Amino acid sequence: MKLNYYPDTDSLYIDLSSKTSVDSREISPGVVLDYDGRGDLVGIDIDNASKKLDLHDLTINHVPAEVHIKSA
Repeated sequence: MKLNYYPDTDSLYIDLSSKTSVDSREISPGVVLDYDGRGDLVGIDIDNASKKLDLHDLTINHVPAEVHIKSA
């Protein structure tokens, strides 16, 4: 899973899978869910992310993963 923030468009994209998106559905204004060919959720796109989310605070609890931090 990857969290990608794009400051030029103030959007946050959450990659849930490496699979290619073939369908997208806007579930609320500026929030789009992306699905693969089997209908599985593969990503979440959030426009105007800084107005909808606290981008300065990220907490990860009990996730069995290696965390990689990349700064701009």
